[in-house]
Amino acid sequence: MPNATTTVFEFGYLCSDSYGADVEGYTVIPDADFCYLEKRCLTEDNSGFNQLMKPCFKRGSRLLQVQNYVGVIFVPSGHHIEVLPKTGLDSDSGETTYEQARATLLIMLQALGEFRHIQLDNTALNTLKMPLLEVFISQFLDCVNHIVKRGLKRDYVRQIDNLLVKKGKLNMVGQLRYNTVAKHRFYCEFDEYVENRPVNRLLKTAMLKVQGYCRNHSNQKLLRELLFAFDAVPKSQNTKQDFGSVQLDRGMQHYQPALSWAKLILGDASPISMKGDAGAPSLLFPMESVFESFVAKTLRSQLPTAYSLRTQVKTEKLVTHHLGAGEQRDLFTLKPDLMIEKGGEQVCVLDTKWKRINPESTDKFDLSQADFYQMFAYGQKYLEAKGTLILIYPQTVSFQKPLEGHFAFSESLRLWVLPFKIDKSKSYIILPEDGSLSFGCDGAYQNL
Repeated sequence: MPNATTTVFEFGYLCSDSYGADVEGYTVIPDADFCYLEKRCLTEDNSGFNQLMKPCFKRGSRLLQVQNYVGVIFVPSGHHIEVLPKTGLDSDSGETTYEQARATLLIMLQALGEFRHIQLDNTALNTLKMPLLEVFISQFLDCVNHIVKRGLKRDYVRQIDNLLVKKGKLNMVGQLRYNTVAKHRFYCEFDEYVENRPVNRLLKTAMLKVQGYCRNHSNQKLLRELLFAFDAVPKSQNTKQDFGSVQLDRGMQHYQPALSWAKLILGDASPISMKGDAGAPSLLFPMESVFESFVAKTLRSQLPTAYSLRTQVKTEKLVTHHLGAGEQRDLFTLKPDLMIEKGGEQVCVLDTKWKRINPESTDKFDLSQADFYQMFAYGQKYLEAKGTLILIYPQTVSFQKPLEGHFAFSESLRLWVLPFKIDKSKSYIILPEDGSLSFGCDGAYQNL
């Protein structure tokens, strides 16, 4: 079946169908697609593809383990692989795990500037039963449809043509060259008010590209209607040049959402470039970065007025290398994800981790010792060993509330492990019910 969709969660395993029935627990894909992906993993060191998945060998089968990138991977057969956030593996909502995982991803993508226009009203949520690629296509087409309803913007474009009626300015060089005999014609230069402008060409090109992947009936119907509305607009011959020429004039801001999607679809703003023999860029998002951006945007909007949030702070180094004779240099930048400040004073360091932890686990709650070393260094350098440290993890069925108590590096430096609720109506960090944590803000954060 052309353009079939295979769904797998983060850190899931892909297996070739050539192994037959001995693949329980793995996601099976056609052998040709498996070999294509495996070859790219083993031969492309600089493309970034080996960040996406890694070859491994388990239970007598060659496998590919997907890493922490989510989105859509295209393969030469015309199929595509849908990679969903791992939080969908243990959903307790009434939705299927696939629908919940897609909703989680779309909610978080809104925190990225170019995807702030993603709509998640009740109508849009009905599309979550579709594969992720169809959801992206649906969002893009809805943005283009909004433009069409308001009317395509036109622009004056210089035209040169040999006409039967004089129009504009007569081009004497062309007239003498082409019309010495045909004196009834006029070789003219003139301006024409047409829809053929760079932004319209780019949208038309993006629609033609998704036409080859779209299989949902509603999307196909809308796409045909939109292409008819763009009938007078030619395809872009040089997308890079057209993107550089785009000028969203006054009254054209409604073009921005569709243009952002076009940049992604045409590969000009892909989160990670994965172009290969398939000839199509994969639409992939690193979940660590997406989660960090989402938490930062949410917390910033919920902070009390007196407080501010900084992201990716990098003012401190781990060590100073003394070379003698008064010469020294600082090494190893410490870069916490988030920093809360009040009046310029650093009061709390937060780090986001896109991982699942288990409060019931007997193995240190599945927490990473390396993460604790990292937080200890942040506390020493940014808080001078006095203050509050917080590790933020996504809320899951097993991790509904903060880990009981706190972790003390010393009497004055303490760390809390908190869940972050991701929801379309309201997302927020979940604080301890006993009021033991106020982010160093005298309880002002308790109502988040």
